[in-house]
Parts: sequence; C-alpha cells; structure tokens
Amino acid sequence: MELVQQLINGISLGSIYALIALGYTMVYGIIKLINFAHGDVFMVGAFVGFYAITGMGLSFFPALLLAMVVCAAFGVLIERIAYKPLRNATRIAALITAIGVSLFIEYGTIYLRGAQPEAYPGDALPSRNFQIFGATVSSQSLLILGVSLALMVILQFIVHRTKIGKAMRAVSYDADAARLMGINVDNTISATFAIGSALAGAAGVIFGVYYIKIEPLMGIIPGLKAFVAAVLGGIGIIPGAMVGGLALGVIESLVSAAGYSLWRDGVAFVVLILILVFKPSGLFGKNMKEKV
Repeated sequence: MELVQQLINGISLGSIYALIALGYTMVYGIIKLINFAHGDVFMVGAFVGFYAITGMGLSFFPALLLAMVVCAAFGVLIERIAYKPLRNATRIAALITAIGVSLFIEYGTIYLRGAQPEAYPGDALPSRNFQIFGATVSSQSLLILGVSLALMVILQFIVHRTKIGKAMRAVSYDADAARLMGINVDNTISATFAIGSALAGAAGVIFGVYYIKIEPLMGIIPGLKAFVAAVLGGIGIIPGAMVGGLALGVIESLVSAAGYSLWRDGVAFVVLILILVFKPSGLFGKNMKEKV
C-alpha cells in the first residue's frame, strides 16, 4: 500500500517536472539552446497565480489560464530581447546569456516584491481524500495530475496537428530549408518560447497549490531537475521530456520512502551523471541530433 502511495505522489510531482521539461526540450529542439531562465518563468507563473487567487479573487482554473497567458508573453519577451540578437552567436554566448537572464529575473523579482515567501491559500483547490488500493489519495493530487496530462496531450496535438506545429517541426529539422519554403522562422521560434513558457507557468500554479509555499528563488531546483528530466528522456524529444519528468518524480518519491529524504534532490543529479555516462542521447534518443 505504501508503494502505491509513493507511486501516486511521484507521478504528481513528476507531472510538474514534465511540464517544465517540455519547455527545455522544445527550445532545444528548435534552436539548440538550453534556456536556463526557464525555471524562473515557472517561478513567475507561480506568483501570477498566487496574486490572481488572493488579489483578484479568481479560482484555480482562471488563475491557471492567466498565469499561462502572462508567462507565454513573458517567454516571447525574453526570446526577443535576450536570445534573438544572439541567433548567430556561439553556443556559449547564448548559454551565458541564459544564465544572466535567469539571475536578472530572480533578483529583479526580489527587488520588486522582496524575498519573503508567500503561501497559497488552502482553499485554492478544495481537496477530499479517496482510498485507492489501500492508499490515501487526495482529489487535489488527481486533479493536478489530470490537468498536467491534459496539457501534455494538447501540446502533442499542437505539434502534430496544427500549422504552427508543422512549422516548428520543419524549423527543428532544417531552419534554412524551412525559411526557403516560406516559413517565418523568427515567429516560429517565438511561438515555441510562448508555448513552453505557458506550460512552465501552469506548472508554477500547480506547484503552488500542491506545495503551498512559493518564493523568488523557487525556480532554481525544479528548473534544474526539469532539465535533468529532459536529458533523461532525450533532449529535444517531446515524449521523452514527459516520460523523463514522470520517471524522475517517481524515483524521488521512492528514495524518500526508503528513508533517504536528504538525498531527494541529489538523486536527480546522480541520474543525470548516469544517463550522460551510459546513454547520453537519453532514453528516447538515437543521437544528439534528434528532432522535436
């Protein structure tokens, strides 16, 4: 029964990692950039959701949608200001810029509102407990998992069944050829940032409701773990990011259940080292040039 409980907890946590990891893997698949500011977009989404619920009186779902819209616009702004001018620069220049943007967002947030943490109201998402195979599961956990999976399904639909999704796959495969075929590469890249950032914003609200406490530096560890999840599944591969996030969440929960909760954060980076040593292309990758 304890195993079932931990699996459910791990899948709920892993779904949050998966939503963040999708942004990493989409951006890498398009422009081969590791956007280390992505974890801070997740943090911004958590605060937008918090202020929407406490300040504007919105319920969970309207706050979730508002956070997704704000973070989508924020992601496009980051791409246009920080990354677009470096489109033809070296990889290391773009990487350093991403780290700089991350620090700017974190400490800009602290400057604007202070470093004090906030707590999501307990009634943001009412919860009831159910018994499933002898394990106690809250309706909140099930709803969070359902919302996360729904967003992942919608993303798959966008990528494989819409015009912008086809453009994203074309740019991922060969940006120059896509440009010759009349695809607006710049707009496609901006759309990729918008979609990935919207998912990160949703993950921020879900995280706040699930774990209650949020603060300006909260994006660092979940952002790094989501990056590990993206590498685990195969960076640049959307289904891989989903599976990697869920797998990492389950691994963390099982480690905690085994009595090694102090290793909960460290195990993610042990997984990263192992995957880089034994299968650097990830679980779903054949080589480092896999496409979205």
